[in-house]
Amino acid sequence: MPVEPMVPSRAPTGASATRSRARVNRAAEARILAGVRPLLPTIAGRVRCLAPALAALVLLAMLAAPATAVLQQPPPFDGDAAYAHVRTQVGFGPRFVGSEGHARQLEWMVAHLRARADTVELQRFTHRFQDGETRELTNVIARFRPDAAERVLLLTHWDTRSVADEEQDRSRRDQPIPGANDGASGTAVLLEIADVLSRHPPPVGIDLLFIDGEDYAPGDMFLGAEHFADNLPPESERPRYGILLDMVGDTDPWFPMEENSRAHAPELLDRVWDTAERLGYADFFVREDVPAVIDDHVPLNEAGLPTILIIDPDYGPDSSYWHTHDDDLRNTSPRGLEAVGRVVLAVVFEGG
Repeated sequence: MPVEPMVPSRAPTGASATRSRARVNRAAEARILAGVRPLLPTIAGRVRCLAPALAALVLLAMLAAPATAVLQQPPPFDGDAAYAHVRTQVGFGPRFVGSEGHARQLEWMVAHLRARADTVELQRFTHRFQDGETRELTNVIARFRPDAAERVLLLTHWDTRSVADEEQDRSRRDQPIPGANDGASGTAVLLEIADVLSRHPPPVGIDLLFIDGEDYAPGDMFLGAEHFADNLPPESERPRYGILLDMVGDTDPWFPMEENSRAHAPELLDRVWDTAERLGYADFFVREDVPAVIDDHVPLNEAGLPTILIIDPDYGPDSSYWHTHDDDLRNTSPRGLEAVGRVVLAVVFEGG
């Protein structure tokens, strides 16, 4: 995650928060009613045998039912299984573009996805880096229900940083970081979501995007996101929205509401945080606003694909583990992985 540590401001409360929730609820109710109304003639025919008063009550109950009554129950998500993917990735060593660990992870990740997704696309491209070298990068796109017109994009970056530029020990700053949180955590959540979706088909099409070249080094960042944004399909074929996961594996999860997300996809942001509260994760998904984070969602939002960011920007005391050698397994846990995985699946299965 290439951002500076941030100080949160006060969370929205009172009437403002109530209005945000009301907007989400009204939108959900409208989607449900739109889906039910075309079915009313068929339903009415099937209940002709009932007394008129009872038939009227059945129809009224269907129209008046809360939005969750006809939405799919989200499948379970195993945080420990996701954390096993973190361990596997860290076991490959540093995974910056051009490294042995990068190649090993790509092979393993693609095999994992091909065994579970309906289709897997490798989006290869090259980039001339600040050191003058040209290297090949690979975005990986795993699709579930690829023929579905209505789609959702879930994304994360899978590469790690080639330098520890925030390391206190200056003699170690030119060495690559382990990337247990910044790189492995979001990837682990999406890999486990792929496993879940292989057993529980989603109500809409799902694209899992694993972005390369997000965090190579200063001056060489967001490469995969920019390439993906430059090659989006026509607007009629694009996902409705995107949810970006970054640094979600802290031992003390804290996911505030980021300014770029609020500016480009406010209703989606409120919907995700409302879902987290309902699932019991209000202590993790806090209603605190933080300044804009420059991350992979920025190129997508600029290209017209509304995308929010779920991120814990406070990794370690005063973000002291960020872009250092302390970004290792000791400072990560399954807690945030499970919370994020459950929330994202609920958003997708309960409304698409």
